[in-house]
Amino acid sequence: MQGIVDFLNGIIWSNALIYLCLGAGVYFSVILKFPQVRLIKDMIHQMLNGEASENGVSSFQGFAMALGGRVGTGNIAGVATAIGTGGPGAVFWMWAIAFLGAGSAYIESALAQVYKEEVDGEYRGGPSYYIEKGLGIKWYAILFAICAIFGVGVFLPGVQANSIASSMNTAFGISPAITGAIVVALLGFIIFGGTKRIGKAAELIVPFMAIAYIIVALIIIFMNITMLPDIISLIFRSAFGADAAFGGILGTAIQWGVKRGIYSNEAGQGTGPMAAAAAEVSHPAKQGLVQAFSVYVDTLFVCSATAFMILITGMYNVKDGADGFIVENLPGVEIGPAYTQMAVNTLIPGFGQAFVAIALFFFAFTTLLAYYYYAETNVAYLFKGSKNHKTYFLITKIALLAMTFFGAVRTADLAWAMGDIGVGAMAWLNIIAIILLTKTGVGTLKDYEKQKKEGKDPIYEPETLGVKNADTWKVIAARYKKKIS
Repeated sequence: MQGIVDFLNGIIWSNALIYLCLGAGVYFSVILKFPQVRLIKDMIHQMLNGEASENGVSSFQGFAMALGGRVGTGNIAGVATAIGTGGPGAVFWMWAIAFLGAGSAYIESALAQVYKEEVDGEYRGGPSYYIEKGLGIKWYAILFAICAIFGVGVFLPGVQANSIASSMNTAFGISPAITGAIVVALLGFIIFGGTKRIGKAAELIVPFMAIAYIIVALIIIFMNITMLPDIISLIFRSAFGADAAFGGILGTAIQWGVKRGIYSNEAGQGTGPMAAAAAEVSHPAKQGLVQAFSVYVDTLFVCSATAFMILITGMYNVKDGADGFIVENLPGVEIGPAYTQMAVNTLIPGFGQAFVAIALFFFAFTTLLAYYYYAETNVAYLFKGSKNHKTYFLITKIALLAMTFFGAVRTADLAWAMGDIGVGAMAWLNIIAIILLTKTGVGTLKDYEKQKKEGKDPIYEPETLGVKNADTWKVIAARYKKKIS
């Protein structure tokens, strides 16, 4: 079984997927005229000024839900792996894919808003919805939904729980079974409260965890501030093969930087737009811009915090691609969270393990919240119109909680590999779909900017733009017009 799964992963997560994600980012950034530069002010404004409604969460809650899914164990272990394998130059390529990926994140999130539906008084949307309603290919939409349910709803929850349990056991000696039970209890309390409770929990937890993590990183950086210019120079030199020590692994630096950047920020993978669709906004472009900003926060802020902590303290090794090392500052230390732990230990000796364990708990827990919401969104799609859909939601909750506990007490290598297949398949299906829906996605930003120039607070009216099957917006537009009048 493991051999079959590894074989499929080798095909799905080949360089072709990396090039597809990177190419899509370049394509959308160019065709949208780089909104990630032009419209940063709008991104922040829309994130902070949206309001929740009876049907949808606020723009910030939608942002927090998506960021909770993006910020996970990869922000700690993934960054360390990228540096340990590709050298300091990998950090630059993580930044590059975040910058370009913001374009893809805008398109997929705006499309999720355009084609969202109201189900049981809550907005639902995402790739399955815009594939069916935008492209008119039902089987394609069903295939995406199935990949999503198994990827993020069945296999990957156990991986996140295992990360929490392992770190708590190492740092505090807490039994994995006890940690698993606590995580399941907290998770159950939130997800049984519905989308609104998930949004509120994310709104509280995500800013706290990200800010606290970045503050610790800034303290470590300021303690070593005289080294910062050299570290930045090293990152850029290594990224382009100009540093003699790392020139021989330039290709590896690009590969791992792009791969880990994509894996961390999830731009184009189809998960972010599911959270984006839940938001209450007057125009799809507003939430598209908010979600583009979440890619920045994930990679440019949180991943960079990890990278600078590791590099500025020198707590890392770099493999040479064979059996040796280009840099071996930590003999015998495996690539992974240990780099971050040892970097934090330079601030307060012995504090690293506890800090990383707590950070992993919050990072992985919010990812579990996002996983459940993503799984439920696709269950809602598959069984919309069914009288038993609430029963299917209950089954989804129980399955996710069971896999969470199982993952906490058992190793999760196979679950991780199988989850990778689901997530990788989602990325392939989603990126092809958003490229095919370029006209509609780009049209949202053009309409938004046109209305802004006219001095209006943009309201989306799909029929005036020739967009079909966006019926939910007739109700939304009428409501916002009534507010203005």
